[in-house]
Amino acid sequence: MAVPVQITFRDIPPSAAVAAHVERRAEKLSTFFARMSKCHVVVEEPHRHSRQGKKFKVEIDMHVPGKELVISRNPEDSTDDLHATIDKAFDDAERVLEDYARQLQPDTKTRVTPPRGVIAKVFHERGYGFIAVEGEDQEVYFHRNSVIGERFERVTVGTKVRFAEEEGDKGPQASTVYVGGAT
Repeated sequence: MAVPVQITFRDIPPSAAVAAHVERRAEKLSTFFARMSKCHVVVEEPHRHSRQGKKFKVEIDMHVPGKELVISRNPEDSTDDLHATIDKAFDDAERVLEDYARQLQPDTKTRVTPPRGVIAKVFHERGYGFIAVEGEDQEVYFHRNSVIGERFERVTVGTKVRFAEEEGDKGPQASTVYVGGAT
């Protein structure tokens, strides 16, 4: 689930295009760490030197369980392209979140294996089903378009799967379901 992003413009007029760009990049952060509770982005043009051109500062303040992570792209690190500076700041934020997620699970390999389960219910005529998650008392919704490695019509109760989980409108859902040995 994407966390709402708060955007502050300092010494620069607010821009719908810049705000939309920031929101798109902030939405992607949840793929690196889903438990972020707050994201505040400050976009500013601190100094206006005509000889050096426009330089921008972008700061991203993210709240995760037990910690606040701050990323800052200072004017000396930036270009005169605001969108490029925003992209560089969010690239840094993605790396920081990825590192933070690894710190929380020090005994796991850097490549996280997808969760596993078995098909618990399938409604072929309606185009969806549910996966019983291995080792958990939880079922995850999946849509026919999420199935990879087999035709949806051939998926049956008891079929072993691996899947990528994300937060949907009504709870957890599988964005990708790998049937059998498919990866």
